[in-house]
Amino acid sequence: MPIRPTSAMVLAAGLGTRMRPLTDTMPKPMVPVAGKPLLDHVLDRLAEADVATAVVNVHYLPDQIVRHVEGRARPHVVISDERDTVLGTGGGVVKALPLLGDAPFYHLNADTMWIDGVRPNLLRLADTFDPARMDILLLMAPTAHSIGYSGSGDYAMLTDGSLRRRKEHEVVPFVYAGAAILSPAIFKDAPAGEFSLTRMFDIANEQSRLFGLRLDGTWMHVGTPDAVQAAEAALLASAA
Repeated sequence: MPIRPTSAMVLAAGLGTRMRPLTDTMPKPMVPVAGKPLLDHVLDRLAEADVATAVVNVHYLPDQIVRHVEGRARPHVVISDERDTVLGTGGGVVKALPLLGDAPFYHLNADTMWIDGVRPNLLRLADTFDPARMDILLLMAPTAHSIGYSGSGDYAMLTDGSLRRRKEHEVVPFVYAGAAILSPAIFKDAPAGEFSLTRMFDIANEQSRLFGLRLDGTWMHVGTPDAVQAAEAALLASAA
C-alpha cells in the first residue's frame, strides 16, 4: 500500500516578473484567481490530500505571505524565510529539508493550478510513487490541452512513465505541471547556495529514476496577467 506524503514544500519565493504590473505591490502567490490567491488554491489541494504540514518559502514581499497564512490549520504552514538570500528552486528545498522530514514529500509551485478529473491528481501521484524505482515523480500535463501554455514542452514520456528530456529545437507532448513527489535522499550531495531544481531532475533522469504521471483534468499555466483571466474562465466553466 503506497504511503501518502504528509508534508509538502510550496515554492513561493519567486519575483513574479512576468506577472507585472500585478506583482509590483504583491508577491505572485498572492495574486487572486477566481476570488482567492494562487497560494490558497495550492494549499487547499494539499488539505484535500490530507497533508499535515506545508513548508512555504518566501523572499519577495514576504510579509504579505507570512501574514496571510498565519493561523491556517489545514495544512499547518511553516515559513522557510529566504528574504535575505536568493537560493533558487533547488537551494530553497535544501534549506527547508529539516522541516520536511525523512519521507518523500509533495513539491508544488505556488502558481500551479489545475482542474482535477475523476480522482484528485495529488492522490494519484501518491498512489503511483514507488520509492524502489523512483526518486522523483512529476505531474505532467499534455501541452495540447493546457490553458495559458504555448511552449515546446519539457519531456517525452514512455509507456512505463519514465521521462526523456526535450532536446533543443525539439517539441515534446508534456510539460511539467508544477507538482511532484520528491525523495529527500536525492539532495544528499546537492550543492550549497543557489541552484535550480531542474539539476536534480536531470540527475534522476540520468539514473533512470525520474518518472512522470499524466495529469487527469486540465492544467492552467498562470504566468501572466492575461493567463489569470483564462484560468478564471476555465474554473467558471468547470463549475457550471
